This record gives sequence, C-alpha cells and structure tokens, in this order.
Amino acid sequence: MTLALMHRPAPFALSVGSVLRGWQTLTFSTGENADAAVHHSPVLVAETLEWLSVGPARVYLDGTVGEGGHSEAILQASGPDGKVLGIDRDPRSVDTARRRLTAFGERAQVMHGNYSDMRDLARQAEIDRVDGVLLDLGFSSRQVEAAGYGFSFQRDEPLDMRYDTAGSTAADLLNHTDERDLADVIYRYGEERRSRAVARAIVQARPITTTGRLASVVARALGGRRGSRHPATRTFQALRIAVNQELMHLQTGLEAVPGMLKSGGRLVVISYHSLEDRLVKGWMDRETAQCICPPELPVCACDHEPSMRFARRRVVRPSDTETANNPRSRSARLRAVERI
Repeated sequence: MTLALMHRPAPFALSVGSVLRGWQTLTFSTGENADAAVHHSPVLVAETLEWLSVGPARVYLDGTVGEGGHSEAILQASGPDGKVLGIDRDPRSVDTARRRLTAFGERAQVMHGNYSDMRDLARQAEIDRVDGVLLDLGFSSRQVEAAGYGFSFQRDEPLDMRYDTAGSTAADLLNHTDERDLADVIYRYGEERRSRAVARAIVQARPITTTGRLASVVARALGGRRGSRHPATRTFQALRIAVNQELMHLQTGLEAVPGMLKSGGRLVVISYHSLEDRLVKGWMDRETAQCICPPELPVCACDHEPSMRFARRRVVRPSDTETANNPRSRSARLRAVERI
C-alpha cells in the first residue's frame, strides 16, 4: 500500500453578542436508525467572527463547513447580504449543513468536495475571490459518536475512518501495510512513542476489521489505560490522518488561500493537535516573511515577497467558560493572517 506521508476588524453587521444569543447548538439525529440525537457545538465562534472581520456585503468560504455552525454565525453577522460558500468532504455533513442553512436562501451555498480544491469549487459556484476563508480542522461530535465512520473506540464497528467513500479504509491500511511502514505512520501522525510495539501487535493480530478489536490490541500492547486517555487514542488519530491524507490536503489548501483572498481578506485556521498547528504556523510564518533564506546565508538571495501579514500574532485559545461547556474545545488553537 502506498501512503502519502507527509488592519483592524471592521464592525459587524450585528454585534457578536447578538449573534451568539440567537445561535443555537445543533441537535439532530444521524438517520432513521440513529441511536440518539447528537449535539454539535462549534468552537471559538465569537473569535472566528472577530478575526475573519465579518461584515455585510462580504463573501466567505468555510472550507470545513461540517454541521454548519460557524457558517450560520457568519451569515447572521454578515446580514442582510453577506454570503458563505461551505465545503465539506463528508456528504453526510453536507446534507446536515444544507438543512441548517436553508433559511438563508441564496446567501448560503454548500458543496461536497475537499477544501484543497477550493479554487475549482469556488469557480463552480461562480465565485472569484472572497473576503475570508475559515478552516476548522476538527471533526464533529456526530462523526465520533454516530455509527458508520469507524473513527472511535467508543463503539465496535467496521474500521473505516474515511470522511467520504473514496479510497482505502483504515482496515485496508492496517492489514496490507508492512510492520515498519505501519510503525512510521503511527509515530509520525499519532506521535506515539511506542509505535513499534503497537505495529508489531497489530501485525501479529491480523486481520483486524473492527474498531473494538483494534482498540483492545493496542491497549494490550501498551499495557492498558494511561491516565484519562485511552491507550489507542494516538493510534486512532494516526490512522484517521493517514487514511484521509489530512496533512497533505491541509498543505494544498493553505497554498490555495492567497489566490482566493481579496486584498485585506482574512484566513482563520482552527487546529486541534500539534501536527496541524505546526504546519499552519510554519506556512503562516513563511507567507508573512520578508526573507526565507537559510539563516546561514549572510545576504538575502531568495527574492521572496510575502503574500500575507499577521492579523494576530499570538494564538487564540478557548476561554475557561467554553472549555467547561464544551470539553472537546480545550485543544483548539486559532491563528489568523490577512492578505496583503
């Protein structure tokens, strides 16, 4: 199996407070046979509106529309004529977001696709450039808790882990990758220090086709629970990233952003683990730098011209109140830059 390793905000049309007071957590069922309703709470909503500089008559691209929470807040704050193009690679999220945003009529478009293809998708939507791009890199409560994804060890189900139905599953990767390459995937994408022991245990236990079976194999290899975190957490993260080629798509998507933004337009990225955040920070540092030459060169020879400037240099984190109300937000980190 081949693996790809790898100026001041304008006033809001509505105040952030009024938007948040009117905004409701989404409650929905995951289908006719859903076990229970799922509550989705997007993170850093007020901060996203602030650092996207949301205002009326502006157009925004939500590259990870998910269940539509951030897009809904943007549409409310940019009323009466602001627009949002939402993109998501999960067709189930696309359906949910379309239902949630239907009240906004033509102001909201939601498309199935990958934000790494944002330029082509925007052209299909007859959009040239936008005033802001949002990338919320987290996955939703529904994707963790609902049946059919195979993202989590919270339920025993087929080991899929794909956001859509394209490409190989996590079971394919586990059962057809040699031990050394599998250990590299788990170490690189899960930052699991004992990746060799995990890979060895997986190879010995093949075939592994369900989340429950994988979780038990990893737990035995690592000697049980480590604090409050399940011992398989890092391995599951690594497989999800590898199966969906998340870091590759993130890099491609970031490189497309300058061509999507108007002058003064903002990019806001919300990341949830160190691999994503390092990639985002590295890209932002490069795109805002006057020189990208190696530090040992005495004179600049790169002729690099920055495409972006920092809207805010320091990372934004959720408040104590938000993390208390939504514990999954605790690892969120927001960074923002502006098109020169």
